[in-house]
Amino acid sequence: MPTLLIADDHPLFREALRGAVARVLPDAALREADSVDALYALVEAESDADLLLLDLNMPGAQGFSALVHLRALHPQLPIVVVSAREEPATMRRALDHGAVGFIPKSADAVTLGEALTTVLDGDRWAPAAAFAAPAANAEEHDAAQRLRDLTPQQFRVLQMLGSGLLNKQIGYELGVSEATVKAHVTAILRKLGANNRTQAVLIAGRLALDPGAIVPPPEEAD
Repeated sequence: MPTLLIADDHPLFREALRGAVARVLPDAALREADSVDALYALVEAESDADLLLLDLNMPGAQGFSALVHLRALHPQLPIVVVSAREEPATMRRALDHGAVGFIPKSADAVTLGEALTTVLDGDRWAPAAAFAAPAANAEEHDAAQRLRDLTPQQFRVLQMLGSGLLNKQIGYELGVSEATVKAHVTAILRKLGANNRTQAVLIAGRLALDPGAIVPPPEEAD
């Protein structure tokens, strides 16, 4: 009996995806997460899961960052991106960052069934346009390689920096001291090869769906 994980913050879409999966794999055990924090806990609890269906726009992550980081932490877990962003370049970037498939949210039940069957058999699946699109560039791959070295907590802190939060605000959200946050920031800067939080956010921003839209965070003493 396969175990599938569904990570999407929209309850209606999770419900629709559950129904679609049940029609194709009636014996599958389904587990769900509605945020990146919940997803990390779920993946830890379901370490033998057969497949993760991951939305790109999960709260707590930007673009392909969660995909890249999860692939580093759990290389044994196949990940299929399920997204409403259906540009060929976006689909290709997901594959280049380790996804075994990309299923557009507009896909019908037949297409979804074909995709799930294909990836569970160990092959890749995506619309043909994905394979014809240009590959992710070298700077993006370099950013992905650096991001893989972060711990889960450092990853959370980096995403919060990208949201413009200051150390004190991050500490409040995570339930840790400001000194602990500063230590995390120092480690993040070292691992990413950044001189300050602005550089760190811009490096991580290379993995955003729209890198040009990334806004540098406010600076403060680290």
